[in-house]
Amino acid sequence: MLLSIGQELVQRRNYLPEGTQVETIYFGGGTPSILAASEIEYLLDLISIHFPLALKEVTLEANPDDLSLEKLAAYKKIGIDRLSIGIQSFQEPILRFYNRAHTASDSLRVLDLARSAGFSKLSIDLMYGFPADNHTYWQKDLEMALTLDPGHISSYCLTIERKTALGQWKTSGKFKEATEDFVADEFNLLLDAMTGAGYIQYEISNFGKPGHFALHNTNYWRGVPYLGIGPSAHSFDGQHRGSNVANNARYMKGITSSTPVFQVDILSPEDRANEYLLTALRTIWGVDLPFFRSTFGWDLLIDKEHEIRFLKDNGWLIHADDSLTLSRSGKILADSISAKLFI
Repeated sequence: MLLSIGQELVQRRNYLPEGTQVETIYFGGGTPSILAASEIEYLLDLISIHFPLALKEVTLEANPDDLSLEKLAAYKKIGIDRLSIGIQSFQEPILRFYNRAHTASDSLRVLDLARSAGFSKLSIDLMYGFPADNHTYWQKDLEMALTLDPGHISSYCLTIERKTALGQWKTSGKFKEATEDFVADEFNLLLDAMTGAGYIQYEISNFGKPGHFALHNTNYWRGVPYLGIGPSAHSFDGQHRGSNVANNARYMKGITSSTPVFQVDILSPEDRANEYLLTALRTIWGVDLPFFRSTFGWDLLIDKEHEIRFLKDNGWLIHADDSLTLSRSGKILADSISAKLFI
């Protein structure tokens, strides 16, 4: 697989718009922390050979149980400067329910190890919305996360996919997900805790202290082109999106035989405008109205006048300084608000 990924890097070296300098590299999607530092270094070397670099951040997703001090030191030496650690929860009953391989003590240990290895840019992932009688689990998770103070916290709501074990349990009645009100309460607890600790919600699911925003995340949500390599990877060249085949065997066979593994999604002008609305509204920077008008040709203040007035009157949308941003109450309704503004 590693050799196939290396081959794809070479094959798609001209994918990004001409003159694009690569500012961020992100090893994620799956468990890249099972790779040895030498394997990741091989990919970094290929990238440096075939792409113009102006690197500001190199991130590695990691599971707490994959990391030792020796391995962390090796990652740091080859240029990894941000770790994104999939903790999910510090509560043992929840970790067991999610069938996670690591324990709460592993999570506490790995942050100490990462700092000992010289990592100053750390991100941790937490998940809220676990159905329970009250919010005690979530409050304890927030308290522990802020005690550890990694500088960046990503927090996502538990979602149930139909083909997963949880999806099957839900269908059979073995598992009942939390109510919308319960999830909304946990989201508000999250906002209160982050704000109180000096974290800025720069994107609905991402919180960082000043100077600690994850640059790769920021670029993604602000529509910067990116190239994704490997099975299931997605890419965006500024005009079109696309994705690689998900099946590992088909992916490797395609790369070896130079059979296309990347399928392009043709975006209409409306698609591009709506994607911008969907992503920009999730951020602290919001929708840049002059940019939207000059880039896509629609004037939202005219074309969506009634919808904007309705959303503002309900306290969900803020219009200020030539931008549209979500209010605190609007953030939990982000997707439906975006849909109301779609072209």
